[in-house]
Amino acid sequence: MNRTRRAGHPAVRRDALPVLAVAAGLFAAALGMLAGAIGVAAARMARKVVTPTRREVDTEILALDVSAQTITLSRTADTSLPGRYGLFTTGSAPYLKLGTVLEETETSVKRKLLTHITHDAQLNAAASFSGWYFDRPEQLQLPFTPELIGSSIGPCPAWLFPAAEDCGDWVIQVHGRGTTRAEALRAVPLFRDLGYTSLLVSYRNDGEAPRSRAGTYTLGATEWRDVDAALAFARRHGARRIVLMGWSMGGAIALQVALNSSHRDLIAGIVLDSPVIDWGVVLRYQGSLLRVPRTVVGVALGALGSPWGASVAGTGERIPFERLDIVARAAELAHPILILHSDDDGFVPSDASHDLVVARPDLVEMEIFANARHTKLWNYDQTRWSGAITRWMRAKGLDGAHAAADS
Repeated sequence: MNRTRRAGHPAVRRDALPVLAVAAGLFAAALGMLAGAIGVAAARMARKVVTPTRREVDTEILALDVSAQTITLSRTADTSLPGRYGLFTTGSAPYLKLGTVLEETETSVKRKLLTHITHDAQLNAAASFSGWYFDRPEQLQLPFTPELIGSSIGPCPAWLFPAAEDCGDWVIQVHGRGTTRAEALRAVPLFRDLGYTSLLVSYRNDGEAPRSRAGTYTLGATEWRDVDAALAFARRHGARRIVLMGWSMGGAIALQVALNSSHRDLIAGIVLDSPVIDWGVVLRYQGSLLRVPRTVVGVALGALGSPWGASVAGTGERIPFERLDIVARAAELAHPILILHSDDDGFVPSDASHDLVVARPDLVEMEIFANARHTKLWNYDQTRWSGAITRWMRAKGLDGAHAAADS
């Protein structure tokens, strides 16, 4: 008797079943391997984000002319910038100050040396271009004292530069990820001219302050407590009004202080240079620069933001990205904010900074740079950088020297 095959269900030969089973198994194995590869890549990215790292090599010393006091570097978007910068090296001169660009080609940039190099200098090729310029407090030729600020994890080193005339106005400087308090030295003379005492602080896991149990960054979620201890220190030492200034990740930390500190009644304003306003925006951007698949970036963010991912990333606890997204929390802000950001930052995109201005135009103002790159705005155009901060401070009634003169 003939059997009619039902439409839509073609007959399967019995001898084909083992082949299909093998194919299904191989497909499942392939999916498992793909998921595993994504998981491994995401875990590596998550750990990299929160692990304190040393300064990365980003240029090469091609030539050194001791007679002319010039140095030639491999060309990058940063090494070709106009202005004054620093160069971290290895060899007999670990740090050099660099001046103006003298010559450039498609592959190289020759700059004037502002640190004198002798004929017996020996430098390795690998180097790191920096916006620091000053690397030690003595270079400012201003009076200062080393301090220790007690926090919940132990004493955090700081530098205190007193105002010429103490009127109770302080600025607390918060450095960025992978750097130290020396990053903020270039801002001290400006704030001294404005009548401010400057306190340059350290925080957990930055290489100067104590190490936390996990030894990893939490991108501002816990570091702010060490800066909050600095506010308490300032209050005990006579501060009546405090401006917070944050650089890069230091901006994220400063904003957490402004939102969470028990001393926020002292905060009169916030100045942010190339700040992290929303880590999601930053990490997705950096992932795209490194050509990391979006899926991997998404899994890494999920791991960092989830309790199950804490052991994978080594943070010991989840990172609360929802609390670190200041655009989403814009309604909670209560202090005037000045943002200085370059639209071609190259590391922390300015998108979230623009979004914060739109979200809180009553509190947030922005000085937009171009071509100045990440945390190199002072170096690129010191006059404009200083002028923007000075005008904003005076407009907000935060000019300590001006206020003292009027009183």
